Amino acid sequence: MGKEKKISREDIAKMSREEQMKYEIAQELGLLDQVLEEGWKTLSAKETGRIGGIMNRRRKQKEKEGGVSHGKEQ
Repeated sequence: MGKEKKISREDIAKMSREEQMKYEIAQELGLLDQVLEEGWKTLSAKETGRIGGIMNRRRKQKEKEGGVSHGKEQ
């Protein structure tokens, strides 16, 4: 396997809103440093599932409030 490019905090600001949300949730759960240093593959299934669940909940809440988002805007 090839090496993945390390992502910096500055790179996150340039990502889609959907990707930014993923990193934001990882930070809230105390996992951002691990993700930035070692990548998403180092997270357990429980941790990634938790991030995905929170993302889904926030997406649904946003749609309910009228702000439909599919991660395309920046």
